[in-house]
Amino acid sequence: MAEWITGLEGTEAGGTLAMALALFAAVVHAFFGAIQKGPRLDPWESRAAIDIFYGLLALPLVLFVVPFPEPHMWPIFAGVFLVHTGYKLAQAAAYSAGAYTVVYPVVRGTGPFFTIIGAYLLFEEVFTPVQWLGVLVLMAGILGLAAYNLVFQEVQRATLRPALALAVLTGLFVAGYTTWDAYGIRATADPFTFIAWFFLIDAVFMPIYVGLVRRPTVRVGDWVRLGLPGAVLAYLSFGSILLATRLDKVGEAAVLRETSTVFAAGIAWVMFGERVGPRRLALMALIAAGAVIVELGG
Repeated sequence: MAEWITGLEGTEAGGTLAMALALFAAVVHAFFGAIQKGPRLDPWESRAAIDIFYGLLALPLVLFVVPFPEPHMWPIFAGVFLVHTGYKLAQAAAYSAGAYTVVYPVVRGTGPFFTIIGAYLLFEEVFTPVQWLGVLVLMAGILGLAAYNLVFQEVQRATLRPALALAVLTGLFVAGYTTWDAYGIRATADPFTFIAWFFLIDAVFMPIYVGLVRRPTVRVGDWVRLGLPGAVLAYLSFGSILLATRLDKVGEAAVLRETSTVFAAGIAWVMFGERVGPRRLALMALIAAGAVIVELGG
């Protein structure tokens, strides 16, 4: 499998597969975000539960399946731990402060804008004028959604402004980990080595933090019911986008993934009873449209 993936790098078939993987990651990540948001556990505990299970799933992979990482990979994994820890803290705080339909679109919409800048600096990726038009469309949707929420949002109104600020901060971390992870998965001969060790290392912080600082009081059964499905979704979502960034341009994959905002609207309505409404749905669709323009303009 690893040889097949590496053989597709830089090819037309690899670009097509990267696009499919990014779209698949978008759908799955909307469900992943909904699981972390709730409803049974608070966002801190749900994230800890997810991390416990995807760490357990990664353990046999790193021990028996994938090759051992090359020596130069360990500083990269240290960076992975730091940037993902920051992301998780910011994300859980944002979900605690704001409704899912407020936080999620802003996080996922600002992330690719900053990722484009990081991809230019690290990988020298350059966007075409049409792609920059798509970025502007995407940002118009984000800013419009933020403005609409500031005026009309009723759920968790008292913490709306901090929630939006935390969502933008989380978007910065999304850009950071997307760019850094793309660098990491390209730095090793076997991409699945990076993916397996990524999940093992990334599983360490949040369970310890939640256990020592937040003192969870819910039943173990609730952790299992949310943690195990969340871990599977994490492998499907993050694994897919990691492979997409190895196969093709990081910026394009990151932007295309953010079509997840549209799927998130439906999930929020079904799972949390959050009413999206035609205006907010149109703004979410604008974010997704910008992502599509970026992909088609490449």
